[in-house]
Amino acid sequence: MKIAIAQLNPIIGDIDKNADHIYKAAQIAVERKAQLLLTPELSLCGYPPKDLVLNNSFVDSLWTKLEQLAKKIPEKLSVLVGIVTKNTHAYIEGEKPLFNSIVLIENQGIKQIFHKRLLPTYDVFDEDRYFEPGKESNFFQLSFHDPNTKPIKIGVTVCEDLWNDEEFWGKRNYENNPIKDLVKCGVNLVVNLSASPYSIGKQKVRESMLKHSAERYKIPIIYTNQVGGNDDLIFDGNSFSVSRKGEISLRVKGFQTAIETIDYDPNDQDLKTSYIANSIETEEEEIWSALVLGLKDYAHKCGFSKAILGLSGGIDSSLVAAISAEALGKENVLGILMPSPYSSSHSISDAEALVNNLGINSYTLPIKDVMTAYDSLLEPLFKETEFGVAEENLQSRIRGNLLMAVANKFGHLLLSTGNKSEMAVGYCTLYGDMNGGLAVISDVPKTRVFSLCKWLNRYQEVIPHNVIIKPPSAELKPEQVDQDSLPSYDILDAILDRLIHRHQSIKEIEAAGFDRDIICKVVKLVTRAEFKRKQAPPGLKVSDRAFGTGWRMPIASRWKLD
Repeated sequence: MKIAIAQLNPIIGDIDKNADHIYKAAQIAVERKAQLLLTPELSLCGYPPKDLVLNNSFVDSLWTKLEQLAKKIPEKLSVLVGIVTKNTHAYIEGEKPLFNSIVLIENQGIKQIFHKRLLPTYDVFDEDRYFEPGKESNFFQLSFHDPNTKPIKIGVTVCEDLWNDEEFWGKRNYENNPIKDLVKCGVNLVVNLSASPYSIGKQKVRESMLKHSAERYKIPIIYTNQVGGNDDLIFDGNSFSVSRKGEISLRVKGFQTAIETIDYDPNDQDLKTSYIANSIETEEEEIWSALVLGLKDYAHKCGFSKAILGLSGGIDSSLVAAISAEALGKENVLGILMPSPYSSSHSISDAEALVNNLGINSYTLPIKDVMTAYDSLLEPLFKETEFGVAEENLQSRIRGNLLMAVANKFGHLLLSTGNKSEMAVGYCTLYGDMNGGLAVISDVPKTRVFSLCKWLNRYQEVIPHNVIIKPPSAELKPEQVDQDSLPSYDILDAILDRLIHRHQSIKEIEAAGFDRDIICKVVKLVTRAEFKRKQAPPGLKVSDRAFGTGWRMPIASRWKLD
């Protein structure tokens, strides 16, 4: 039996187009003689649909389209489609009104409906807000074309349903283990329909987890994942399967749509080895692929074809420009140089060198005269005060206004260029360099920005060499460098990692060898900057703890970390 895996990139809410993608995948599956087609979690509406599911008309439209789609699917093909369904017992039993479901289409009709059992409520996930968990094991039987061969019993799981193997994790996150329950039901194969967001190194975890489960229960597993960017989330695809022995039998190339097939052998009750794409070798290549896909889809799905950003000659804006050129095409990127009296000569020359390397468009808007006008206007109010942060930030806000003006005039997507280290400690200016429709590298620490730029330059110079070797500076006053206000980025990022990702206390971080005064300063900066992060544009998520959907910290808080 041949099974097709459709690694699809849905647009949330574009039900007609998503249905068309599923139908086209079904046609390809039939051409490749597949009997079963797998599509990702909520493939008909896209994941995550969030509060769209609170609209009855949205849920009704999904079901109407599903019925239309079923009639078009070739008769010889069975298809599993992800959809939101209504819980008809919700108001009688006091349950949630909806299910996160998988529907089996067979013989051009709807044959069975399966409900997701484990609903995640951590990080970016909020499924308990909408859905009632399924209470029963999900499986169906599929007959072979050969009438003498016994039908195969296939267990259906949805994303999180696979993530509760207590032997692998050393703990239980949920009461039930759907795989264990399916094995007790005597299934021959487990399929999983996922919309699992990307984070650094996550694919290795997925593969290790499913290898363990397959070997533990002596059952093959096929994992089908969504691909593409939806708002701040990036879905990497990387669909794969494991044999009963826990060996990879198929791996689909990540960060792109694809349809692959694999054979199930009824005699061995196992999957035959099929196409196995190479794993991405480095974290830098992985992150680069994710950011390019995230920006490309954010622009496309929001209706933008061109992007604009400020070019300072610094490493952050240089990296964002390179990502933009790759994602949107160099002809669709406009870099604006906005030198001030404090800008060094190399900032301008480095930005110009970057423009030449990337082949993007550029324009220069000197801001000296605008700064003078602001100073004159504010002089009566600011007299007898010292030059300080307010005056420094004016430069950033002038630049932010100019970028927004150009973006508005020409309908471009404005990209902010701040990194995660800056966002963490508030080393950024509201209504200035934080302006934008998307924060491309807001989940990339400064040290990782450097490593990404060095990786980009592995074959030829993309990021000018001087950009990489010069000390980072906001250049808002003479001879300024970032380390005037911040610890070295090696130290800062190490502390931030322990504070943000590992949730360590000051005492624990100090025990790891860091200076207590520096730790306390960083903690204070992170806490005070929360109001800025709440007003920042959405940022592409590449880590397991980003300043986005999954970051839920209060602004007005007096709790102090010890």
